[in-house]
Amino acid sequence: MSPRRRRVDDPLWKSILEQTFSHFLRFIFPDADAIFDLNKPFDYLDKEFETLFPPESTGRGVRYVDKLVKVFLKDGREQFVLCHVEIQSNKGRGDLAERMFRYFYRIWDRYKVPITAIAILADENKGYRPVVYSQEFMGTSLRYDFNSYKILDQEEMELRTNENPFSVIVLTALLAIVNKKVNDEGLKEIKHDLYDEMMKREMDKDTRQGLYDFLTYYVSFDNEEVLSIFPQ
Repeated sequence: MSPRRRRVDDPLWKSILEQTFSHFLRFIFPDADAIFDLNKPFDYLDKEFETLFPPESTGRGVRYVDKLVKVFLKDGREQFVLCHVEIQSNKGRGDLAERMFRYFYRIWDRYKVPITAIAILADENKGYRPVVYSQEFMGTSLRYDFNSYKILDQEEMELRTNENPFSVIVLTALLAIVNKKVNDEGLKEIKHDLYDEMMKREMDKDTRQGLYDFLTYYVSFDNEEVLSIFPQ
């Protein structure tokens, strides 16, 4: 994937999380169907999140997407799911764990609703894998653990055999990392392969369209004419 290739990851991640959220929960939590009432609609709290955390400059080399979603449990209770996608990082300011903790306590302080948090690390840094925030001073200590999912750690064949539609999203992100220097022709072959993987899985029409848009635009061709040919 050449450095000049334009990336449009941020809006694609925001969109695909909404279009595949039930699949996402099942992908991250194997017992999701026993815990969450997936027949009830999800409430995407983007405006509420931005009220608590106004958009800010993330600093050079750091890009991320946040989604706060209200879900229902099987027993009728509400729960919030905070999904943070770290798209690109050189460890940035080294504050992801602290930021995840700040998200937690401010959301809890505002809504008093249980929160589970997942950080999806879609970056290229093998050593970047924060999972906990802690501090201690004179006998007072605090520890905050959160779920962390590193795309670069995933096995390609396991993703290909996973029937969950969200596995195609992870596979797309993984192949984008490991094939970052591929030319347009190679990229076209990868996208065709991902299209075949998508078509193997059962999903509704809207979800399929969302996956198609993600795998088509997650990494753009250098030559826009190739993009116009690809759908054909």
